[in-house]
Amino acid sequence: MNAAGLPVALTLGEPAGIGPELTLAVWRRRAEFMVPPFYVIGDADFYRARGAALGLDVPVKTVAAAQAVETFDRALPVVPLDEKVTAQPGKPDASSAPAAIGSIRRAVADVLGGVAAAVVTNPIAKNVLYSSGFAEPGHTEFLAKLAEEAVGRPFHPVMLLWSPELAVVPVTIHLPLKDVVGRLSKELIVETGRITARDLHERFGIARPRLAVAGLNPHAGENGALGEEDRDIVAPAVAALRAEGIDAVGPLPADTMFHGRARAGYDVALCMYHDQALIPIKTLAFDHGVNVTLGLPFVRTSPDHGTAFDIAGSGKADPSSLVAALILAARISASTPALAPAK
Repeated sequence: MNAAGLPVALTLGEPAGIGPELTLAVWRRRAEFMVPPFYVIGDADFYRARGAALGLDVPVKTVAAAQAVETFDRALPVVPLDEKVTAQPGKPDASSAPAAIGSIRRAVADVLGGVAAAVVTNPIAKNVLYSSGFAEPGHTEFLAKLAEEAVGRPFHPVMLLWSPELAVVPVTIHLPLKDVVGRLSKELIVETGRITARDLHERFGIARPRLAVAGLNPHAGENGALGEEDRDIVAPAVAALRAEGIDAVGPLPADTMFHGRARAGYDVALCMYHDQALIPIKTLAFDHGVNVTLGLPFVRTSPDHGTAFDIAGSGKADPSSLVAALILAARISASTPALAPAK
């Protein structure tokens, strides 16, 4: 349990995916995994039915968030949504999007309201949400919107993918590759690096975080021979970060940044686009990597995998990443306070 004695709020995620069965499996093995007390925001009857279909002996109890900790040892605490959840494994239905979105909204409200320590999000299916009119590119952007609605000022969310082997931050996130160059700027890199360094210090307890900044182009541009962006955008951003007292180096050739000896020289790699960051961490830590959103007024983590519709309902899904996300959420919410709201 975290220092404040509060449970972690776990979202439903896409109900047709593997999130529900992972939730049931982690609660059932809670002592073995040593996870912090948590509650899931969803539909208790849905969890009972999914548990029975999987042959899992998991008692489920509808509770208020304030009752979650006292309930956790004897039943899976479920804070109810207004809507019933009816999706079957691998088959999203009309209940999928409203339930997934409602669960995220409630989790954020709970943590900002002081009844939960952190938000952990089960995976969503973006295409299912988009078909219902969901306007945000993904979880990260939606969480920033909810934070802005609640606090009254905008936030710059930063996606950190964390594992014991490697931590990475993509500066641009959910963009087609053809749009990356147009969106990349010195200011974006500096703001991303600034938030990353601050939160690694305040929330992860790293005294002076070391940032390795990847180049955009092969060989970090070869001083303009393979593209001018590294010389004209990335290098000035690194210089600006260093002028602020942040330990940043780069631009570095991305193809030599991720072997063991190189990783020992930094705490986090700032990468210029999504796959430049996610390919190395998913290669090194596919089963236990954690997605952490920095720059928000609350702690949010998530397992670093998708809905896996192809194996949903089979009981084959590996809970390691969800376990790591729950443990990390409790750890960083306990060690540091949330960001202060605007005055």
